[in-house]
Amino acid sequence: MENQAQQPQYLWVPGATTVGLVCQDGVILASEKRVSYGYLVVSKGGKKVFKITDKIGAACAGLVSDMQILVREVEAYSNLFSLDVNRSISVRSAAKLMSSLLFARRLAPLITQTIVGGMDDEGPTLYVLDILGSVIPDKYAVVGSGAEIAMGVLEEGYKENLTMKDAKDLVVRAIKSAISRDIMSGNGIDFLLITKDGINEDSMKL
Repeated sequence: MENQAQQPQYLWVPGATTVGLVCQDGVILASEKRVSYGYLVVSKGGKKVFKITDKIGAACAGLVSDMQILVREVEAYSNLFSLDVNRSISVRSAAKLMSSLLFARRLAPLITQTIVGGMDDEGPTLYVLDILGSVIPDKYAVVGSGAEIAMGVLEEGYKENLTMKDAKDLVVRAIKSAISRDIMSGNGIDFLLITKDGINEDSMKL
């Protein structure tokens, strides 16, 4: 009876619903705003989408501190690369750089799933990374606790060569569907809209 009364203690990992999608005009990265630990909503205005360069961004799900540290390091190395070779880093190289940083920390990993996307000479590109640095190219992706719900909406609605407006509408529908069923997601959506002209940040209240 004594053993049954002692429940195992687990580390609460924050949830999220974070989406990345390639469209005709560029790439959309988006995430909802809620930051929760267990049953407590710590913040209703958390930021989980980040600008890395003028045409590359990242969207994350996991521990906020780990997201911030990882993105800050990738941004610094990307700036050093640009100064060294006098050209902007490619999306593929930024994703591989992030992969190397994550794999180097594999024994004490950064608890974050990440989507890296942007525009370069290859056009709009998207990569998904897990906590150990696996790099998977894709046309659309979802990470976080609401991923299973949002992915169903993306699977049904995604088509090649979506316009930026139609792609944004699809992303909103996907995140809204996850918010309606995932208690760890909610309180609005942050966007990075990445085109050949640069990054436009947007936000939506729900």
